[in-house]
Formats: sequence, C-alpha cells, structure tokens
Amino acid sequence: MTRTTTKRLAPFAALAACAVTIGLAGCAESESATNTASSVVAGTTSAAAEGEGSIPTDTSPKISPASEGAALTVTDIRVGEHDGFDRVVYELGGEGTPGWQVEYVDSAVQDGSGRPIEVGGQAILQVRIDGSAYPFESKVEPYSGPDPVPGIPGGVISDVNGSLVFEGVTQSYIGVSEKGRPFSASALSDPPRLVVDVAK
Repeated sequence: MTRTTTKRLAPFAALAACAVTIGLAGCAESESATNTASSVVAGTTSAAAEGEGSIPTDTSPKISPASEGAALTVTDIRVGEHDGFDRVVYELGGEGTPGWQVEYVDSAVQDGSGRPIEVGGQAILQVRIDGSAYPFESKVEPYSGPDPVPGIPGGVISDVNGSLVFEGVTQSYIGVSEKGRPFSASALSDPPRLVVDVAK
C-alpha cells in the first residue's frame, strides 16, 4: 500500500550513466542499480514504475552524471510511503536527463552563501541534482510550494528542505528520522524524475 504527500518543489530529474554505455533508449526500461560501492550509478525507469522499488540496503553515496546539455528545473516534490521504505520524488521539467549525488552529510549548508539550513530528523541526506538550470534558462515554471515539504507522519523522512540552483546544480536536503538508514537513488522518465528511497 502506498500513501503519498504531494507538494511542489523545483525540477530535478536524473538519467544514468547507463546512457553512456548502452544509450538512452536502452536505459528507459531498466531498473536502477544499487551497489555497496561508494560511487553508484543508477538507471532510468518508466513513469509506470514510480510506485515500485526495492528496499535500500546500504548507506554509501550514490552518484550519476547528467546528460550533455541538460537544463532542468524542479517543478514538484512528493513524499510517499511504501512497504519497507519511504520515497522522495523530485519531478523535473526542461531538457535532458539529470545527474545526481546523494549522500549523508554532517550539516546542511546552502551552496554559495554558506547559510545554515534547518532540517528535521537525526540525520541529513544532501541531494545535488546536476544538469540543473535557472527557470529563465529552462523556460519551466519552478517549484513554488511549501519549503520544507513535510514527510508522512510516523515515516522515516522528516522533511525535504530547499530546491536552490547554484552553478548548474540544484541542492536539497532530506531529513531522516534515524541515523544509518540505507538509501538509494534512481531516475524515472516521462516526465524526468529523481527518486530517493530511504529504508524504514
């Protein structure tokens, strides 16, 4: 059973490095790959798969490059509850496929200004979406909803804070209720989305 909280946040999406080795068409149907290695490249799946997924098993950073010429803006952020994990979906608009770097950090600090950002929970996941663009570049209406976006009550995700663009990267933080929760990152297509799952 799946429960979802919908709030709007700026566009982020991510294709994977499988685009480099197999080509974008071959990636469109693949499930995301999650390893125990510190650098993990994930694939892109179709829109129908948003409710699917497997329970994450490791806490290592997840990394994947953006497509060449990507210019994406975050348009929506959703928090959903699934069997064994909670999910954050960053929906994106614009051109190309996103890249990402998702990892645990000790503190939440805004790129450029160095301003501290308040994040709920006991642990912080930093989400950096490569291939991002300002709305005047992507020609896409940016996220304009609540910030932070609340998690589902009783879930492992406390909140999702920020969708700021700086030097081609959108920065966001996910508050996690407990330290050491495994997580995964993957991309969906049509429309492009970046998905971050956190194990319960």
